[in-house]
Amino acid sequence: MSQFEVLMPKLGESITEATITKWFKKEGDKIEEDDVLLEIATDKVDSEIPSPVEGKLTKILYKEGDVVPVGKVIAVISINGEEAVAEETTKANEPVKTPKEEPKEVPQKEQPMVSSEETKIESDSGRFYSPLVKTIAKQENISGKELESIEGTGQNSRVTKNDILKYLENRKTGSVAEVKQASRQVPEVADKPKVAISIGPQDEIIEMDRMRKIIADHMVMSVRTSPHVTGFVEVDVTNLVLWRTKVKEEFQKREKINLTYMPAFLEAVVKALKDYPKVNSSVDGYNIILRKNINLGVAVALPTGNLIVPVIKNADNLNLVGMAKELSRLAEAARNNKLSPDDIQGGTFSISNFGSFKNSFGTPIINQPQVAILATGNIEKKPAVIETPTGDVIAIRHKMFLALSYDHRVVDGALGGMFLRKIADYLEAFDMNRAI
Repeated sequence: MSQFEVLMPKLGESITEATITKWFKKEGDKIEEDDVLLEIATDKVDSEIPSPVEGKLTKILYKEGDVVPVGKVIAVISINGEEAVAEETTKANEPVKTPKEEPKEVPQKEQPMVSSEETKIESDSGRFYSPLVKTIAKQENISGKELESIEGTGQNSRVTKNDILKYLENRKTGSVAEVKQASRQVPEVADKPKVAISIGPQDEIIEMDRMRKIIADHMVMSVRTSPHVTGFVEVDVTNLVLWRTKVKEEFQKREKINLTYMPAFLEAVVKALKDYPKVNSSVDGYNIILRKNINLGVAVALPTGNLIVPVIKNADNLNLVGMAKELSRLAEAARNNKLSPDDIQGGTFSISNFGSFKNSFGTPIINQPQVAILATGNIEKKPAVIETPTGDVIAIRHKMFLALSYDHRVVDGALGGMFLRKIADYLEAFDMNRAI
């Protein structure tokens, strides 16, 4: 009897589990190769999982909403029309349990006294916790405030399963010094009553979807983590506008994609990051991590109204055409929910295009753990004073604003100002006779 086991795929180096959000097939359905079986979600991205084989879906082992570790069997497909029966040890719709290395139960006398209100894993810090970490915290009566004190070693300082297990072991053995050391990593947040909000009879309540909740948590965390400073500069991009007008039709015919201004913005950012590498960094306590690679994240608005930031890896190795192609690929994948987890990881600097919505400028929030983000405004025709050999004249020029938000822990006003001005200088010096 031939059968194929569908495993929860590995979706990235730091991802150990995923939530099943939707099954597109049910038991008994015939499956073609590459048919979409299910949709899964991590704290990074949602992904559709296709069937690697053709056959009949005979067993679904986890239901929608279950959190499944990477590598676990989630379904069984019979091949060649044969009925496949899952092993007796596998149960349909098996609830997710804490892995084998689940923490040993802390004796009651050693557990801190907490109220039912404290056992809710909620806080004002905006920190993200995976379902597995929340489950362990609930089982061990770890309050939200106590959970915030745990130092996270995962990406973006996330608390991993090993982090919380180590914390529990320290708490059990009385290693108070280690516990206190971890508590100093996150500022203590005072308990605050929730703001009372009145709701009128005509008001509508809409619960945030999963992605919006993640965005909300990430934005709050970023503002709490980094002291934001934002600088502005107005840039004359007339040469760039004239160049694009001249070459965009030829480019579209040859490359089959539209030529926007963003590849030129990205190119200028790469050059400026090479001039001021400290902006291409992250902060770890009192250590500054200078990033070797230049990976540029570009914010993309989704049809759902949410936002995602795919990353152009090793952007310093791409020319303008290569930048345009990769940007087009990532934007298309984002809008069609086809991004892989790797597509949105590893960014070292981000750009948000306020100008795509005809906004002049804005003050973007840093995409942690980066230390700076650039916002590009709308390009507008303006009268400007131009210096000529025969004197100053007023002419119509194409101008825009750039806004740079930076982390004042590591980027001071001088560095932030010089870096922003350098981007503007590269854009103003754009060669309008450049070949494409």
